[in-house]
Amino acid sequence: MDEDARGIVAPDRATREWSLVRFAPSPRAARVLDRTWVAAWSLPPGFVHEQRVLTHPVANLVIEDAAATLGGVATRTFARRLEGTGWALGAMFRPAGLRVLVDLPADELTDRSGPARALLGGTVDDLADAVARAADPDQAHRLVDDWIAARVPDEHHPCEDTSRLVERAAADPDLVRVDDLAERAGVSVRTLQRRFRDHVGVPPKWVLRRYRLYEAGERARGGTDVDWSAVAHDLGYSDQAHLVRDFHEAFGMPPAAYASHNRPDESPD
Repeated sequence: MDEDARGIVAPDRATREWSLVRFAPSPRAARVLDRTWVAAWSLPPGFVHEQRVLTHPVANLVIEDAAATLGGVATRTFARRLEGTGWALGAMFRPAGLRVLVDLPADELTDRSGPARALLGGTVDDLADAVARAADPDQAHRLVDDWIAARVPDEHHPCEDTSRLVERAAADPDLVRVDDLAERAGVSVRTLQRRFRDHVGVPPKWVLRRYRLYEAGERARGGTDVDWSAVAHDLGYSDQAHLVRDFHEAFGMPPAAYASHNRPDESPD
């Protein structure tokens, strides 16, 4: 989890209930794919673990029980109920990555998910069957990576420029204003907004706010002795109250409570 826990609510406690393995994409697949991951769980009879997820501004292809589901950017925190024994594989696209493969504006997929065959064709069902029969997570990852790599066009796609721009925003916690992001892209704010709706599926302001909430979550995860007024200023909030409100909505509790809740050595509430 320490590799990159952003988006997983209370990740240090989550490792009690399920495991997560990540795989880097091959060079060709990496043009559109951020990673593949395999989550596995084996819980006692009658026990249910509800895992809250604060998703990245990306699309995901998820394969579970030989079925492939494709989802666009999810703007709201969602909870996945885990019970019994099972596993799932996910292909997490880069921001705007799916748009390279699908001729459909990304905002038409925002907050929507369904059978992947509708947009990726019937062969994705064959892929799901093959993944279900895979001998181990590494083989399952390679099946998905090969399938995606085979569909990446040889020519450069404009969405790849958007992918790099979003990833720059993710890597720079000081980048909190849409005006600054537009300046880095060399376009007007209006043009940037149109590009993000088409390529990413959400406005640039939403993307910047999501990554700043990730930063706030990581600071809370690091301990309770945090100057939240200073954090609010650093992350571009007008005041601490606005940060606390957004944090509570996203993580399900205020920052100080999250800092305590996330400690793996404390018993669950």
